[in-house]
Amino acid sequence: MANDEFRALADLLTSHPLLPAAWRAAVAAGGFLANERPPGLQVDTKSTPTDVVTAMDRDAEAMISAELLSDRPADGLLGEEGGERIGTSGTRWIVDPLDGTVNYLFRLPMWGVSIAAEVDGIVEVGVVVTPEFGEAYIAVRGQGAWLVTGEQAERLTGSSCTDLSAALVATGFGYAAATRERQATVVTGLITQVRDVRRMGAAVVDFCWLARGRLDAYYERGLNAWDIAAGALIASEAGALVTGLHDDDFTVFMMAAAPAIAPELRAALVTLRADEV
Repeated sequence: MANDEFRALADLLTSHPLLPAAWRAAVAAGGFLANERPPGLQVDTKSTPTDVVTAMDRDAEAMISAELLSDRPADGLLGEEGGERIGTSGTRWIVDPLDGTVNYLFRLPMWGVSIAAEVDGIVEVGVVVTPEFGEAYIAVRGQGAWLVTGEQAERLTGSSCTDLSAALVATGFGYAAATRERQATVVTGLITQVRDVRRMGAAVVDFCWLARGRLDAYYERGLNAWDIAAGALIASEAGALVTGLHDDDFTVFMMAAAPAIAPELRAALVTLRADEV
């Protein structure tokens, strides 16, 4: 591998003025979630009995908010658990303090902390930390995506898959029973057209694993801004095509894939009416 495909983490963190704060907050929250989990984890539900939230989610978001806003009190912040704080600076932080809460609850390693920095409506910086894997991911718009292990960062180039029938595709499911039933029908139709399908249970993990070539594509309906912001930037900066099913708006239905298989995957999902849930 060429030397320019590696950078020292300290050097990478100078790539954007908002990146150091995002990195510090994500790493601190990841360490808290991994190391401070209580023996009896308090669990509540949100939209349905399967849509869970823990005290750790809320505490991690409070920690992140305090870190990000302490030196930048004019910034806005959108968090999964705490709602939206309107700012005046033009910068908004988009935070998922614990994506993959059900995995975390069952002690499965597929969960992560996601922080994005949006400037004048455009996501410029994304950081995802996956503590159970000892990995983190950084992207800066126009400057690439990077896998961070220890004090070194490696540039990500994503999947080079050119054949949908050989693709490993990830997806996710909503929380309502009727939605899941329809989504399962889509998977049943798609699985005969691809190598296989995986369901990790954490959107940020799916995006990052696509960015590093562990997956060839990922699609999901019903994601929120905090699920998408950092991960979509990481995937796209690694070379993936991230788009909606019918146009560039992926706020309703998101599809991310190696560019060569994206048209065929889109056609398959349209035929299966994947966005009609």
